[in-house]
Amino acid sequence: MYFRAQKSFNCILEAFYNTKRIHSHCDYMSPNDYEELYRRLQQDELQLAG
Repeated sequence: MYFRAQKSFNCILEAFYNTKRIHSHCDYMSPNDYEELYRRLQQDELQLAG
């Protein structure tokens, strides 16, 4: 029982908390927001180069 509860908690932690909370190494943005900004910047650079 304890193992299943711990596994469920770890899944929740990885799926929600670590992707939505802000991180100092991401300029205080969530990892999801940081990756979206990075993707947009990459697309802008490709449009400028093309």
